[in-house]
Amino acid sequence: MPPNDLQELDHPVVQRSPAPEPAPARKSRWIGPVVGAGLLVALGIGIFVGIRDRAVDEQTLARATNAAAVPTVEVIHPKPGAPDVKLVLPGNMQAFSDTAIYARTNGYLKKWYVDIGAHVKRGDLLAEIDTPEVDDQLRQARADLNNAKAALDLAVVTAQRKEKLVQTFVASVADRDAAVSALGVARAEVQSRQAAVERLEKMQSFERVEAPFDGIITARTIDVGALIAAGNAQSGRELFHLVAINWLRIYVSVPETYSPAMRPGLVADVTLDEYPGQVFKGVLTRTANAIDQASHTLLVEVDVPNKDEKLLPGSYVHVQFMLPTSGKSVTLPANALLFRKEGLQVAVVRDNKVALIPAKIGHDYGESVEIVSGLRPSDEVIANPADSLTAGTTVAVKQKDEPASSK
Repeated sequence: MPPNDLQELDHPVVQRSPAPEPAPARKSRWIGPVVGAGLLVALGIGIFVGIRDRAVDEQTLARATNAAAVPTVEVIHPKPGAPDVKLVLPGNMQAFSDTAIYARTNGYLKKWYVDIGAHVKRGDLLAEIDTPEVDDQLRQARADLNNAKAALDLAVVTAQRKEKLVQTFVASVADRDAAVSALGVARAEVQSRQAAVERLEKMQSFERVEAPFDGIITARTIDVGALIAAGNAQSGRELFHLVAINWLRIYVSVPETYSPAMRPGLVADVTLDEYPGQVFKGVLTRTANAIDQASHTLLVEVDVPNKDEKLLPGSYVHVQFMLPTSGKSVTLPANALLFRKEGLQVAVVRDNKVALIPAKIGHDYGESVEIVSGLRPSDEVIANPADSLTAGTTVAVKQKDEPASSK
C-alpha cells in the first residue's frame, strides 16, 4: 500500500457535511418580492395622495375663482336725520318809515330849520313858507262870509215879518213862502262862505312844514327864497326826505324751493361787510304769499331792531335762515347716488344681493344730500357704486371704514 494510503488508514476519514448557509442568505429569497410590494404600495399611496392633493387644489382654485368672480363692495349706513338747511340770501335794508315831504301850498320859502342828519319829533317845524296870495284870498273869503251872514240876518227878519203879515191878512202866503225860501238861500250862502274860509285857513296852515313822525332828515332840497309849488311825487319839488330807522325792513327774494319753510316768526341772522364778525338778529314778519312769475321767488320781509342806529338804510346785507328739515330723512354722500333713466336711485345690499331703490332728494348740501324717502338708517348703501351695477348681482360686503385685507 502506498504510504499515502497507510496514512489514510491510520487516520480515519471523517465525512464533513456542508456548512449551513447563513440566515440572511436564506431570507434573501423574500426580500425582492417584499421590496417590490412595498414599492407598489408606496407608489399607490403617492398616486392617491397626488390625486387627492390635486383634487383639493382644484376645489380650492374653484372656490377662489368663484370668490374672485363675486365683486366686493364697500357699504355705508345712512345718517339718521339731516342738518338744518343754512340758506344765505342777499337783501337790501330799508327804513321802516320812509317819506318825501312836499309843500301843500304855493309861495316862497321863508325859512328852514333842519338840515340832513337832524333828528326830529313828530310835529317839529321843518320850514316856513310865505304865501301872500293865500293870505289875500283868506281875507277876501272872510269878508264874503261876513256879507253872507249879514244877508242871512236880513232874510231872517224878512221871513219873520212876512209870517206876521200873513196872519193879519196883509201879506199873501206867496210872499211868505218867498221870504222863507230866501232865508234858506242865505243860510246856504253862509255855509258856502264858511267852507271857503276854512279851506283857505287850512291852506294857510300849510305855510308851516312839520314832521309827520319821529325820524332823521336825510335830504333837504330847498333854500330860502325858493319858489315853492304845491305838489306830490308826480308833480312838485320835494322839500325834505324823512326816514325812521329805529326798525329796519329787509326785503329778500327766497327761491320757490324754500318757500314752504318761510313762516312769520322765523329768526334770521343779518350780517354786513362793514361789520365783520357781527350778527344782527331779525325776524321774518310777513311774506307776499305769491310766487313771482318772472324769478320764481317769494318776497319776504325781515324786520331788524336798530335802537342804536348803527345800521343804515340802503345797506347791502346777507340774510341767513336756518330751515328745519324732516325728522324722517337721512343723509348720504353725493357719490352714493345713481342717475339712471328710471330716475335717481341708490344701490343697497340685501341678502348679499344688490337692490336699486328709488330715492327722493330733499336738500343738497354739496358733498352730501338729504334723502327724504326710500331709505332707512339700517340700510347698507353701496358707496360710490359702478355705473354698470345691476339689481340682483351677488356681492361681497366690506364696511367702508374697514381696512382692506392683504392677500
